[in-house]
Amino acid sequence: MSRPVPALTPARKLKLPRTAERTLANGLTVIAARRPAVPLVELRLRIPFAKTNVARGMLLAETLLSGTSELSNVELSAQLQRIGGHLGASADPDRLLLGGAALTSGLPRLLELLGLVLTDAVYPAGEVAAERDRLADQIQVAKTQPAYLARAALNRRVYGRHPYANQTAEPAQVAAVRPTVLRSLHAERVHPAGSVLVIVGDVPPTKALDAAEAALSSWNGGGKTVELPPVPPIDGGPVLLADRPGSVQSSLRIGLPAVGRTDPDHAALQLANLVFGGYFSSRLVENIREDKGYTYSPRSAIEHSTAGSAIVVSADVATEVTTPALVETWYELGRLASTPVGADELEQARRYGIGTLQLSLATQAGLAGLMSSLAGSGLRLDWLTGHAERMASATTEQVSAVAARYFAPARAATVVLGDAKVVTPSLSAVFPIDDGED
Repeated sequence: MSRPVPALTPARKLKLPRTAERTLANGLTVIAARRPAVPLVELRLRIPFAKTNVARGMLLAETLLSGTSELSNVELSAQLQRIGGHLGASADPDRLLLGGAALTSGLPRLLELLGLVLTDAVYPAGEVAAERDRLADQIQVAKTQPAYLARAALNRRVYGRHPYANQTAEPAQVAAVRPTVLRSLHAERVHPAGSVLVIVGDVPPTKALDAAEAALSSWNGGGKTVELPPVPPIDGGPVLLADRPGSVQSSLRIGLPAVGRTDPDHAALQLANLVFGGYFSSRLVENIREDKGYTYSPRSAIEHSTAGSAIVVSADVATEVTTPALVETWYELGRLASTPVGADELEQARRYGIGTLQLSLATQAGLAGLMSSLAGSGLRLDWLTGHAERMASATTEQVSAVAARYFAPARAATVVLGDAKVVTPSLSAVFPIDDGED
């Protein structure tokens, strides 16, 4: 005999870990949180990296851990393994991010090794050459992938001449970077002013701050500070059709305006995005996946960057249903922007949104990543309490009003990557088309 599904319990209040913060004399901000679930510690170091030459920035991140004057890359890896640890680096248009973990007892050594890398990375010629070739090959392979091509086209469409428009280098640009250039870039841009180090683990916050100060206070506080201009307003306009001859699929990408985490509209906008396409029970999934069967995983997400925020909608569909899939996606945008959100669907989205906040705090790695991301917006972990309260109290009227401001199809910058010869006849019958050839 089947049993009735029990009613959902009330959402629990967010329980935030105890944190402590200290700004060192060299300008580095250190934030530590106690999370004693496992005897490990996670760290994330966010270094401002705006307006860095893309090829140089990518290769610097790939070779930053290639060795110091004291330790080769093999010796550095061995030292990390001895404390059950690891370090990695990545770069994007906003920041250089170093992340790692170790056993709690290894935190002082992990921070010492991080300090060595920050102050004494040497970028050996052999290691740079090997990583340069590998990265160039990796980019060349990526350039054959529709997801990469579609996102690159959307970035150019949305951001125009802004630095965010080009986020990956060409293979030839990477191949031209030399070790001396990386050393100069490191000296100029890898510095503590404006940087934020997050430490999360089974260690008292004050003890973590003391360890960070002991290991990193000698990091040179000099260097160049660069700020990005605000992103340009998103211009709707015609659909940009990027040709991919012979493709059996079309990649649909849409950029819409959004607001940052500190804006009064943010909580309601996050709920509106969930209703539209932000989770599996959304309108977009119900329409073009469950009902029409056009795609497997359509989605929308709010992306926050230092210079601005945007809503990005994505779906990959069979070539023959490119136009009807885009029509239905625009229909759902228009429906959300012009008709009130239902009370039941808003409540379901609200529970999902608040629940995912709870999950983001559940692990050391998730918590460290969240704290680092919030720091990029000038926020701290306690911001989540107010955000959850704003999501909990948002009304259907507020969410509908925000949806009308940000989800209107007229504001959508739309890109279709596919076989232009096949999709143009039907697509141009419904949408104005820009083939990018002017």
